[in-house]
Amino acid sequence: MVDVDDHDEKRSESFDLQHYLGIVRRRHLQFLIPLFLGWAAIWGSSWILKPTYRSGTLILVEQATMPKDYVTPNVNDDVQDRLRSITQQILSRTRLLHIIDQLNLYADTHGLTPDEKVERMRKEIEIELVRDTQNRVSSFNVYYSAHDPRVAQQVTSELTNLFISENLEVRQQQSEGTTKFLEGQLETARKTLSDQEEKIRQFKGQHIGELPAQVGSNLQILAGLQSQLQTEEDSLNTAKQQRVYLETLMNQYRSLQGSSKSEGGSPVGLSAVNEELEKLKAQLADLNSHYTNRHPDVRKLKQQIAETEKTRDDIIAALKARDSAPSAAPATPDTADMRDATSPLVQLQGQIQANRVEISNRERGVADLKTKVLDYQARLNQEPVREQQLSDLTRGYEQSKVNYDELLKKKNESAMATSMELLQQGERFRIIDPPSLPVKPDFPNRLKLCVIGLGMGLALGVMVAGAFEMIDDRVYDEKELQKLLPVSVISEIPTIPLAADERRERWRIRIGWATAAVVSVAILLGSAISYLHG
Repeated sequence: MVDVDDHDEKRSESFDLQHYLGIVRRRHLQFLIPLFLGWAAIWGSSWILKPTYRSGTLILVEQATMPKDYVTPNVNDDVQDRLRSITQQILSRTRLLHIIDQLNLYADTHGLTPDEKVERMRKEIEIELVRDTQNRVSSFNVYYSAHDPRVAQQVTSELTNLFISENLEVRQQQSEGTTKFLEGQLETARKTLSDQEEKIRQFKGQHIGELPAQVGSNLQILAGLQSQLQTEEDSLNTAKQQRVYLETLMNQYRSLQGSSKSEGGSPVGLSAVNEELEKLKAQLADLNSHYTNRHPDVRKLKQQIAETEKTRDDIIAALKARDSAPSAAPATPDTADMRDATSPLVQLQGQIQANRVEISNRERGVADLKTKVLDYQARLNQEPVREQQLSDLTRGYEQSKVNYDELLKKKNESAMATSMELLQQGERFRIIDPPSLPVKPDFPNRLKLCVIGLGMGLALGVMVAGAFEMIDDRVYDEKELQKLLPVSVISEIPTIPLAADERRERWRIRIGWATAAVVSVAILLGSAISYLHG
């Protein structure tokens, strides 16, 4: 039981409700009056401070109306970087001084330099970015604070127009700059490509017939020339054989003039002609087995056979005429034959002359063909070198051509993007909420200051009441008296109140309640006014 009583005694000493209620009854005025004064000081200052009104607008970052698959933009797609650049331009000294002079801002603040006005205006402007779920800038707010709500609205409107116009101007300038840059690069690439084309053209002009593309035709031409050379050499050999044959025939004919008949009864030269004629006919039979009658060699051999047969007939006719002629008419055989146009000797001499001309022509033809064969062989020998040289030129040309085509494609796409920007079909800023006309001031926040004043008043009231309680040395509780006395209290004498004391106590209580009511009503009324009027 003793332990339980000691525990209850210690617990009652730790928190004595009656003791604190007694302090409230004694010190309520010392608490309420500082509470009210502290609250009134903070709340009243909120009505003394000059109010500042904040106007704001919401600007949407509207994407391009033309799909990117059709027209690719040629400006910076990072809205945040572009906004940072535009903000720096708008908050420049020149732009802000123009707005200050236009709207006559800070006219009531004398003594401020233009730079100080600009710095003050920068502090009163606020840009707030709004991001979507993918952390991309989808819109942004523009705020401006001023003592006059209409001025705040006008400045916010000016800033909004600057943002919209500056964005269009920046995008158009960037787009046009990109297009001009690509045009310059395209012109440089075109000149480079044209120079390389000219080099290739000059190279092909200087080495006609030695190019890789002409190898096939050169081989065909060379094969044809070699075939013609072989044919021409064969014809030359045939003509030379014909010359030998004609000279032999002519010599034999001359020897017939004074020769006798052979053992078989025929002239000696006539047998040689017959042998040559048989040989030619054998050659003709061999050619007919390989070629048609239209082949040049067949036709030429037939002509030789016909001439040989005519020569043989002329020899036979001449021999018959000689045998029948009278012996009394001596004459030189060659002289008589030369006077006769139909004489075999005259015809042989004509054939020999024609044969010489033919041999000369054939020799010139063979020499020309050999020169051409050597020329085409030299071309074929130079083909690997020209192929390597042309490959080097063509490689640079192809690279330049690819670069030119890519630049041309990019330039055309950039030109389309520039047209889109000029028609304002690209990404742009659009006002969602127009600049607001503020009704309540943004600063000071009177309701907030009212709450702060209430807290400060409570703290001040507790401090004053506690101070009064600490400096008061009177004893109001029997427990405090027991603490002061060294011996135990045997008995207590109850308080015998007088009528005057009771009346004073009742008045003090009434005054306390009245003060509490007045303070409470004043605080509630002040809070309501702060809420309604901002």
